[in-house]
Amino acid sequence: MRHVIALDVGGTGMKAALAGADGELLHQARRPTGRARGPEAVVEGILDFAAELRAHGERHFGEPAAAAGVAVPGIVDPERGLAVYAANLGWRDVPLRDLLAARLGGVPVALGHDVRTGGLAEGRVGAGRGADRFLFVPLGTGIAGAIGIDGRVEAGAHGFAGEIGHVVVRPGGVPCPCGQRGCLERYASAAAVSEAWAAACGDPEADAADCAKAVLSGDPNAVRVWRTAVDALADGLVTALTLLDPRTLIIGGGLAEAGETLFTPLRDAVRRRVTFQKLPEIVPAALGDTAGCLGAGLLAWDLLTSTDRTEESA
Repeated sequence: MRHVIALDVGGTGMKAALAGADGELLHQARRPTGRARGPEAVVEGILDFAAELRAHGERHFGEPAAAAGVAVPGIVDPERGLAVYAANLGWRDVPLRDLLAARLGGVPVALGHDVRTGGLAEGRVGAGRGADRFLFVPLGTGIAGAIGIDGRVEAGAHGFAGEIGHVVVRPGGVPCPCGQRGCLERYASAAAVSEAWAAACGDPEADAADCAKAVLSGDPNAVRVWRTAVDALADGLVTALTLLDPRTLIIGGGLAEAGETLFTPLRDAVRRRVTFQKLPEIVPAALGDTAGCLGAGLLAWDLLTSTDRTEESA
């Protein structure tokens, strides 16, 4: 059976799959990145994991994978196949595409940014299916974005498209590690809400999920923290939709797990802010933590499709 390898590399763990042509995940596996052992060990772990997946495919499907796709965090240069920089993994300028191709017997390999790759999956087979224009915004440790246009995700001229978390929504506000002050992700990420709620309730272990529960119970401090985050998020999203005019706005990540505790006030806050803009449909992400693997598989199949077309026209 023809299949591809899909790898989603996170800061602490790796998710992987063998994916069929219809997007079905035929085999799934997980393992830690081993980042405590340093960036070289992380890269070697990725290569070993991919080789194990290739061997599994040979044993169970009668042939090795036809291609591979890998999604990684940080700064990515997909054209040159470089994992340029990832603070949480400690690497710089890793030629990951070429290293993987060599370990996998020379098959084509696609390298993508983790959020854009997850957005690709949400747009094609998830919450944005059928939308010609969408914006995927996961609210996690930080906030990033994926701009979807006609079944693909726009990377930008330098690979930075979609970095909505660094739109300044509170000028002169909280310092951000990026060097600015008042960035969206310092107010509306799951990490920011966790930090604010821990300070408000006096429990250093409290997180955003605890804040959402307290909102439901009517805790006034929780309501205040939550409203601060929702208002900042709405300001950032209205800036984005003014620029991009998406048909669908997909919200994912840890904060979106609060469900309507987030989506009801967020839809209201965005609606109050728009004037001439067309209000997009605001929906939760559908694929959860499988989005990265599914997107990596789609990148791999796209490589094969383009190769097949080139051979047919030759």
